[in-house]
Amino acid sequence: MDRVRIRPFTPHDRDWLVAQHGTLYAQAEGFDASFGALVAEILDQFIVHHDSVAERGWIAEDAGRRLGSIFCVRLSETTAKLRLFLLVPEARGKGLGKRLLRTCMGFAKAQGYRDMQLWTHESHAAACALYRAEGWDLLSAKPVHSFGQDLVEQSWAYRF
Repeated sequence: MDRVRIRPFTPHDRDWLVAQHGTLYAQAEGFDASFGALVAEILDQFIVHHDSVAERGWIAEDAGRRLGSIFCVRLSETTAKLRLFLLVPEARGKGLGKRLLRTCMGFAKAQGYRDMQLWTHESHAAACALYRAEGWDLLSAKPVHSFGQDLVEQSWAYRF
């Protein structure tokens, strides 16, 4: 993972990111096509409307091969939101998730955000363990039916 670079997201990454989210979450958790559609909508809005000073996305890649992503978007003047955090299976467990998360959090702090939030599902145990290890707090958890599955939705927060 030493050769992996973290570079800015570009619109050329959109289709890969939508496909990876759709495929990986369908395989791992049985998510239906509505999840890929949500990712496409999030990315389309980001591409058209994001503030390049206050918001950013990153892609992790090794020799041109994309391995993952993470995004920082504005919720308010003081709060950032972490979005679209993904690692392909072969890139997991090697410290790359921590690098991506710290890149995103470092950017948010440098931009003057006082805190960050994220939304995820309890089934993403490795990501939730990483959030906890990096100082995030679990704010709430509730059962939901989303993307064709019964899930436990979680909200997390981090204060700088």
